[in-house]
Amino acid sequence: MEYVFELDVSGKVEDVVETLLQLHRASCLDKLGDQTAMITAILQSRLARTSFDKNRFQSVSEELHMECQAEMVTPLVTNPGHVCITDTNLYFQPLNGYPKPVVQITLQDVRRIYKRRHGLMPLGLEVFCTEDDLCSDIYLKFYDPQDRDELYYYIATYLEHHVAERTAESYTLQWQRGHLSNYQYLLHLNNLADRSCNDLSQYPVFPWVISDYCSSELDLSNPGTFRDLSKPIGALNKERLERLLTRYQEMPEPRFMYGSHYSSPGYVLFYLVRIAPEYMLCLQNGRFDNADRMFNSIAETWKNCLDGATDFKELIPEFYGDDVSFLVNSLKLDLGKRQGGQMVDDVELPPWAWSPEDFLQKSKDALESNYVSEHLHEWIDLIFGYKQKGSEAVGAHNVFHPLTYEGGVDLNSIEDPDEKVAMLTQILEFGQTPKQLFVTPHPQRITPKFKSLSQTSSYNASIADSPVSPGEESFEDLTEESKTLAWNNIAKLQLHEQYKIHKEAVTGIAVSCNGSSVFTTSQDSTLKMFSKESKMLQRSISFSNMALSSCLLLPGDATVISSSWDNNVYFYSIAFGRRQDTLMGHDDAVSKICWHDNRLYSASWDSTVKVWSGVPAEMTGTKRHQFDMLAELEHDVGVDTISLNAASTLLVSGTKEGTVNIWDLTAATMLHQIPCHSGTVCDTAFSPDSRHVLSTGEDGCLNVIDVQTGMLISSMTSDKPQRCFIWDGSTVLSGSQSGELLVWDLLGGKLSERIQGHTGAVTCIWMNEQCSSIITGGEDRQIMFWKLQY
Repeated sequence: MEYVFELDVSGKVEDVVETLLQLHRASCLDKLGDQTAMITAILQSRLARTSFDKNRFQSVSEELHMECQAEMVTPLVTNPGHVCITDTNLYFQPLNGYPKPVVQITLQDVRRIYKRRHGLMPLGLEVFCTEDDLCSDIYLKFYDPQDRDELYYYIATYLEHHVAERTAESYTLQWQRGHLSNYQYLLHLNNLADRSCNDLSQYPVFPWVISDYCSSELDLSNPGTFRDLSKPIGALNKERLERLLTRYQEMPEPRFMYGSHYSSPGYVLFYLVRIAPEYMLCLQNGRFDNADRMFNSIAETWKNCLDGATDFKELIPEFYGDDVSFLVNSLKLDLGKRQGGQMVDDVELPPWAWSPEDFLQKSKDALESNYVSEHLHEWIDLIFGYKQKGSEAVGAHNVFHPLTYEGGVDLNSIEDPDEKVAMLTQILEFGQTPKQLFVTPHPQRITPKFKSLSQTSSYNASIADSPVSPGEESFEDLTEESKTLAWNNIAKLQLHEQYKIHKEAVTGIAVSCNGSSVFTTSQDSTLKMFSKESKMLQRSISFSNMALSSCLLLPGDATVISSSWDNNVYFYSIAFGRRQDTLMGHDDAVSKICWHDNRLYSASWDSTVKVWSGVPAEMTGTKRHQFDMLAELEHDVGVDTISLNAASTLLVSGTKEGTVNIWDLTAATMLHQIPCHSGTVCDTAFSPDSRHVLSTGEDGCLNVIDVQTGMLISSMTSDKPQRCFIWDGSTVLSGSQSGELLVWDLLGGKLSERIQGHTGAVTCIWMNEQCSSIITGGEDRQIMFWKLQY
């Protein structure tokens, strides 16, 4: 065959012919290693002879920061050229002027950047100008890791003032609370695990979630409609798994269960052949696959994944997107004839989908369904989490070929260039396991069904037992609504009045049910009773000359309990105006007390938290009480703060060394120990639904921990320690060392308001049931009354 080409630019014929002849000579060399080396040499000499054309700058005042050589990565093709970054723009100028003479990205538009492994080397950088898009704006591959890191650092520093860098954990909280959809969360995880639409060997991986492709109606309320997300594709069919396990047991080391992967360039192009035929032709030497092996039908593909001896593929994000073109042969490609005689055309859909659009919509509904929300964490454990490798992977039947894992082979240790190229090609075509993001079990999503589980406290149970009139029922909803409204407007907090009633820092606040009497403790060793009505100090009580650390009112408002640095807990009768009892329960200062349901919980610097019974709500008369210790929760170091969940089944403690411990009170056992602060833990509290714990520390961090798994799922830092706080699960009002009250939006990952308050640190904070009034105490010896005005 003879081909005739005509160039747009006539004077370039000699250059083009010369380059073509060089490349032709390279392609005729016998050894792969020699071919690669020669092509690299040709490329490097061309790059060295050219540089970035500064006339392409957007403005004359732009300052050049750095320039280097790199390649723009697109699926199967990388395009060499020059990268240039200025104080306002990122530029890429391809040597061949394709797809355009210069690709320009304004730094102000950048939303996210990721370092990437490309061909197993830390050379990639991907830039996104959108928050949720599947495809990036540019993917660059550098020749030198230092160039990549310098450019990353420059853009990251620029972004720091605009966009916070995100970790997998910070998205987990948003996803758990329903702020991100399952689709968005999986996209973020894929991104963080080095998966990119520009790299077919690391294309984003999504799960098969539907297992019913035969019914005429898709029933998303029936668990039988869904695939078991706790197992990899290869383990879904029991008989096939048994055959694979027999082979696995007989195999010499390194053993693997599956000879092919769940994501590889071949599988991605299998799904995308109708919209990217050129990629498949490129991968398969100019031919389409056999017509019967093409992506012909959804049901057939699923059946093959269940029964096929070597087919374990998962899906790609397109199955849950909006673009139907990968299902339709709109390019009218000749994809061959099947054995039955019919031509390969559009993908055959399941009976329950009446159009490609309907198929995608129902797939999306399935991905966001309750069943998938409740089980998606199990699939994340397999693909991105702790069941990805090691003994957990063996137990979960999730072991793939060693070459598919990061670090499975050290390319630099291979001396022979031919062997090296062959190995790299094999790895890239075989498929790669994503980077491991989690090493402990992944938290479960909070779905409406599970929301109320932890709230069935004794209080709710008693309501449920008695017949309720409709009016009372809606009162409960009204309080919930008013709370939500209050928290949405928490930034509008206004200082109402302030009083200096102590001689040292205020350490505790307790308020009577009707809101008229305010009790405070202080490091000046006194318990004070302040009347909100008359705005007068009514009583001042001293139990010893040591500081008091916290106080609480027993139900019925007849008794105040205070904890002291003198190792004791004091019971004060308001009615009798005297100390009624003393609990000598610790060997060092008592730092914090909580009370629920006739039980007292005391934390101490003696490294224990103790649970006491026999503390009745009504402490009448003069009779001394018998306090029985029900449990002792041992810690390694002094405990500074404790808090109970709504049902008093869980307790969280924070220690002097920065550890947060979550305890199961029903069995008096520790569920989790999380070292998450450097320095003392200032305050801790459960979210209203008991699913999360928030802790603040001397290190200025606000950390959110998932109670079920003990995983740290969000961390934010403030310039000063947040000494105390209240929160509703997503918004935090904290008292800062600086004296300000700060409002934090945990789901948005940002500080949303600073409110001027005390002249020293805010040391304690109290909020009423309706969330309408707040009292703070500070190192400036003042108590401040705040109101919500909205």
